Amino acid sequence: MNKIKIGLLGCGTVGSGVIQALEKNKATIAAKVGAELEITKVLVRDINKKRDLKNGTISFTCNIDEIINDPEIKIVVEVMGGISPAKEYVLQALKHGKSVVTANKDLMALHGKDLFEAANLGNVDLRFEASVGGGIPIIGPLKTSLAGNQILKVVGIINGTTNYILTKMAKEKSEFNKVLAEAQRLGYAESDPTADIEGLDAARKIAILASIAFNSRVTFPKVYVEGITKITTRDICYANELGYTIKLLGIAQQNNGTIEVRVHPAFIPNEHPLAKVDDVFNAIYVQGDAVGDAMFYGRGAGQLPTASAVIGDLMEVARNLTQGIFDKSYCTCFEHKEIKPFREIKTKYYLRLTVPDRPGVLASIASVFAQHEVSIASVVQKRKTKQAAELVLITHLVKEAYLQDALSAIQDLPFVTQINNVIRVEDLDDEVRVGE
Repeated sequence: MNKIKIGLLGCGTVGSGVIQALEKNKATIAAKVGAELEITKVLVRDINKKRDLKNGTISFTCNIDEIINDPEIKIVVEVMGGISPAKEYVLQALKHGKSVVTANKDLMALHGKDLFEAANLGNVDLRFEASVGGGIPIIGPLKTSLAGNQILKVVGIINGTTNYILTKMAKEKSEFNKVLAEAQRLGYAESDPTADIEGLDAARKIAILASIAFNSRVTFPKVYVEGITKITTRDICYANELGYTIKLLGIAQQNNGTIEVRVHPAFIPNEHPLAKVDDVFNAIYVQGDAVGDAMFYGRGAGQLPTASAVIGDLMEVARNLTQGIFDKSYCTCFEHKEIKPFREIKTKYYLRLTVPDRPGVLASIASVFAQHEVSIASVVQKRKTKQAAELVLITHLVKEAYLQDALSAIQDLPFVTQINNVIRVEDLDDEVRVGE
């Protein structure tokens, strides 16, 4: 049987998981591929570090050239993370005629175009299933099984850390900072959680998914981003009273030749399947013109789930090598669609305001909203003291620009004490129709 040799860049959590899973299922993988897959060299920072790996055939190196210039290594797996030096190493591998499998969402969300061009020039494969959704198959299905659809909408809970935090806040009525500290103790959140809690991780992932779904390149800087740091248990309780759950969503949809792409907390109906996705689990909801609604659910991160996606890509690339082909069509960004400015998007809104408890206040607020073409669907007065009342409002569908202009005017009213929070309300089952 043929043997295909692999170079691995990085031997942290995911890298060691790839080694472990590949060794465990070695015989089955070889039978399915028609060739034995063998990791022969691993790039690491510290060659002297003790590693609990049972595979004794691996050699470790701190020198990337030992992998790039090894003619026997046909596939490079990059699980280092970050942009530099990962980008330089991947480009070198592609230019030296080596196919690449990567789990690097940062790299693909910012530099996917450059990498695909290098892969095409080198007549080699570039695959990145593990960059979004961990062990959830989503990139492959969008490119193959659902390729006959015009994808209208992709909505995802694509960050396990924020989903864990929001789930715990809802179940235990605990505030954000307390739950974040607990998530850090348990290893669900990094010591610097900024990328997760500010929505940056999810934004990179939705940029990748939008590019694939809509056949048009969407890069990370084009994604509107809000995180979850302003969400309170009061907002979560009010959401539940109104029949909603709060989730951090990555949302991408195409409409009339333009693309909306954004990440922010949102109220979603309790009966929607995404509202049931709790803890560190991820889910991606896809709407196609032929398939209708489909949802992909599973573990969005972790050592072995991510390794599962990496090895799936490895097997596809290895099959291509045994047949002497490469998948040039795997880059699907052949259209050029505009990204809709965020102020032009339309959605509904939840607003929580503190105002004096006296006659005429609500009428004045409603008047300002009306002047800015914001229609109020419902108003509920919540906590009440001798001096102030808390108003909870839900709007009808309205353009972001109109809502923000109205809020600026309301903030200037002398009797509005505070605008406590503004959260978008998403009716996810609303069908997006092409050409609307």
